[in-house]
Amino acid sequence: MSSVNADSTPVNSRVAADGNSARTTLPTFGFLDRLEAWLSRVSMKSNIVRKACASIWLPYAFRSGLTMKRVDKQSFVAVLPFRRVNRNWYNAMAGAALLGNSEVAGGLYLFGRCGSDYIVVCKEMRYRFMRPCYGPAMYEVMNAGDLDEKLRSGGEFNIPLEMEIRQHVHKPGIKAPLVGKCDITFHCTPKLMIKAKLERRKK
Repeated sequence: MSSVNADSTPVNSRVAADGNSARTTLPTFGFLDRLEAWLSRVSMKSNIVRKACASIWLPYAFRSGLTMKRVDKQSFVAVLPFRRVNRNWYNAMAGAALLGNSEVAGGLYLFGRCGSDYIVVCKEMRYRFMRPCYGPAMYEVMNAGDLDEKLRSGGEFNIPLEMEIRQHVHKPGIKAPLVGKCDITFHCTPKLMIKAKLERRKK
């Protein structure tokens, strides 16, 4: 993960403006930056805080009810509940809900892996509808490429994700049917790099 830390002096020299040591050339985080980083960390641990933040910054995800569940250290599953607001006229999960929440689910996955030091923006997405979904939908990232290597290298990068969307089945012994596949590419930029660019523009 990037060596940028909102609670200490930045030490990642890759984003230095003039090639000198980042400890003397990069800007430090102010109070609002530290508050944002703290909220980001807490939101990944508390569902209540995450829902409160989503109601402000991700209103669509808040209304749809999308939630993220951690499977292990590097795996997450996003669950989209089968609500009236997410259903179409023939009582199946609406295609717009499945498609729109794919971006949110992928972004939440990267947010959980990258931490609060990165800003994540969707660049391109392709969704393939395979069958109707008549229950809650589960989003799972099957392939995240070389994400760990790019995080260790630092700097900004593009990362493609491959996701599978399945209908959640409550009956034991029945495999969750595959309702869609999504290929999505995100651009990840360290917040410190953005802050350094803004300060250079001011000067």
